[in-house]
Amino acid sequence: MNLNEVVKKEHENIMQTYSRFNLALVSGKGACAQDTEGRKYIDFTSGIGVNCLGFCDDNWVNAVTSQAAKLQHTSNLFYNPVQVELAEKLCSLTGFSKVFFGNSGAEANECAIKLARKYGTEKYGENHNKIITLKNSFHGRTVTTLSATGQDVFHKNFTPFTEGFFYADADIQSVKEFTSTDTCAIIIELIQGEGGVLPMNPQFVKELSEFCRKNDILLIVDEVQTGVGRTSKLYCFQNYGIMPDIITSAKGLGGGLPIGACLCSEKLQNVMGVSSHGSTFGGNPIVCAGALAALNKVSQDNFLNEVHEKGKYFTDRLKAIEEIEYVRGMGLMLGAKLKKDNAKEIAEKCVENGLLVLTAKNLLRFLPPLTITYEEMDKGINILENTLNNQ
Repeated sequence: MNLNEVVKKEHENIMQTYSRFNLALVSGKGACAQDTEGRKYIDFTSGIGVNCLGFCDDNWVNAVTSQAAKLQHTSNLFYNPVQVELAEKLCSLTGFSKVFFGNSGAEANECAIKLARKYGTEKYGENHNKIITLKNSFHGRTVTTLSATGQDVFHKNFTPFTEGFFYADADIQSVKEFTSTDTCAIIIELIQGEGGVLPMNPQFVKELSEFCRKNDILLIVDEVQTGVGRTSKLYCFQNYGIMPDIITSAKGLGGGLPIGACLCSEKLQNVMGVSSHGSTFGGNPIVCAGALAALNKVSQDNFLNEVHEKGKYFTDRLKAIEEIEYVRGMGLMLGAKLKKDNAKEIAEKCVENGLLVLTAKNLLRFLPPLTITYEEMDKGINILENTLNNQ
């Protein structure tokens, strides 16, 4: 099908829930993609942070296809060797004790919320179930994770929501004002991705961690977008020198296949018992094989050091562009504010010129594959700069 045929059939058969760029990708390798019309692009999006190894990494493809040829699915009524291997790897690398596998970031956050409320109500009573989140946060699109999301723009038309969520500012005094004797957990993103690529202040994070520990309030860190090497550490909490009680992971963990993971500390490892939670596809053998391939590569120190250096280079190149007001973020999770405040318009023009970029609020957002080469970075940034100079 050509682009016009794809667009026509999409409009006829798919709910119109996405504002799509005017292209249809059909193939890719590394940070390069090709569309139905044969046009080529540099990818600074990695599927919104999912394709951490870029398109069709050889080891990842081999792992996925090899597993698909052996066993595609069994359900969680049986033990799953590939799932067990991935769980052992994740726990070993992060220092957490147990993991639950789902299919998305929203599911991972749902598990974290249920885990926190079960811990709180069993230990302190049935009303100990309140959760504080931050204004400008984003935690998913299910009814409960929408309730946890601190942005009104996502709430319209979907009430009533799951009760028990309170939205604080990203400062310790505001958090304390919303805390009560029934507060069981606080959930934060260390970099608010959908909120505009906003990193948390290290002092606030340190104070929050200490406050939670002192009051036996669970600290949940949503690492759906920041995890799996994106910020130059395997998980972003490692940049902040804290140890949360729970982290959630998804996106880059599967290397391109749908997965969600909720990891918990030792004190929570036995809270969720048989039938307290579940997922038909969670920990699917093919997905776990892909996740293992991604994790085995991304977790290497030399790889993470390269992400750090690439992030510095990317940031410096962006800051040197006259039309960019400022750059913020960490590693290869970056946002750029344009002087003309026209990020969406520029993103569309970049696509026309052969560069795939994202937006977040009024910023351009960059989530390139962690394997992107300096040559690919230069090529993409040159397209961006030319686009900005000719707007």
